[in-house]
Amino acid sequence: MLVSRYIRRMPKTTSSEEFMRGVTAYIRKHYKKSMLQRLAEHPEDRLTCSAVIFSRLNREVWMIGDCQCLINGELFDNPKPAEAELAAMRAKEVQRLFAEGMTVDELLRNDIARPVIIPHMLETMRQQNITYSVIDGFPIDRHHVRIISLDFRPWEIVLASDGYPVLCSTLAESEQQLQKQREEDPLNIGTFQATKGFHPDFNSFDDRSYVRLKV
Repeated sequence: MLVSRYIRRMPKTTSSEEFMRGVTAYIRKHYKKSMLQRLAEHPEDRLTCSAVIFSRLNREVWMIGDCQCLINGELFDNPKPAEAELAAMRAKEVQRLFAEGMTVDELLRNDIARPVIIPHMLETMRQQNITYSVIDGFPIDRHHVRIISLDFRPWEIVLASDGYPVLCSTLAESEQQLQKQREEDPLNIGTFQATKGFHPDFNSFDDRSYVRLKV
């Protein structure tokens, strides 16, 4: 919500560098001063989010954190470096639990494979803005921000969070692919692997945002 508020208020002429400095300062001022030392030492406790932004004046797409986009049908993503490894670790644990007699339904309701990777996830989070970039009120590591420059030809752009296993050129198609994933592999341990599955009480396994525009 804070990042969204900052984006709505920032000047349209804002460059990527100005955005990264400005949004960092904006998040940081919402921390109590007494918290800053702990947050410097424990990144896993920070307010943290990712963002994918199209700057019309700069003709650029900025990808900060684990997000994805389509540009004239070509997929661009910016995953966390350890995400695939953690997902594979969980998938292996699920297979071990299957061998012990647990069922898909039992694991969907109570994913006891996920706690196995939680310590590793926390260790990964301690590397944010070191080995990967996020918005968290501390200096953003620019080496891991993906910036895509566009010329003045017509472009169709889709900006999305990483909650879509298959990102398509329409929201309907993306949602259909998400539903197909749920039907065929609700634990997300096959061709597409994730650090969690589809809990029966939720309509997806992760947050999802989708915006399509033509420029």
